[in-house]
Amino acid sequence: MSVTARLKELGIELPAVPAPLAAYVPAVCIGGWAYTSGQLPMVAGKLEYTGHLGRDLTVEQGYDAARTCCLNALAALQSVVGDLERVERVVKLNAWVSSVDEFTDQPKVANGASELLVQIFGDAGKHARAAVAANSLPLGAAVELELVVKLRD
Repeated sequence: MSVTARLKELGIELPAVPAPLAAYVPAVCIGGWAYTSGQLPMVAGKLEYTGHLGRDLTVEQGYDAARTCCLNALAALQSVVGDLERVERVVKLNAWVSSVDEFTDQPKVANGASELLVQIFGDAGKHARAAVAANSLPLGAAVELELVVKLRD
C-alpha cells in the first residue's frame, strides 16, 4: 500500500509546515538523506502541549504530543522531498521529553511517534531511536523530535 493510501486509511492529513522559531529551516535533503529540524507539538500555529511529564501531563498526553511532533516532522520532510513515497527507510528518531526528575517513561511517550511511523511506512518505518529526558524545551514544549530518513533515488 502506498504512503498516500495509508495516510488516507488512517484519516491523517499532514499539517502545514510549522514556521521555524529561529535561524534554521524545517528540513534539509542532501545526498539521498533527509534530516528534520526539531519539531514541537504545534497545531495550527499554536503549541498544543506544554509542561513537564510526570507533573503537568500524563504519559497519554505525552504520547499524543509525540504523535503531533511526528506529523509536523513528516510535513517538514514532505516539503523538501516532494513526495513521501520517496522514503526508503526511517533511520533514526530522536525524542526529547520535558520531564520531572522522577519520570522514567520517556520511551512510552516517544512511542506516539514511533508507532505512527510504522503505521504509515510499515517495516520501512521501523527505526533506531533515542528517548531522552529534558528539563526544558523551547517555548515550554512537552516534547520535541527529529527524524533522519534515507530516500530512494
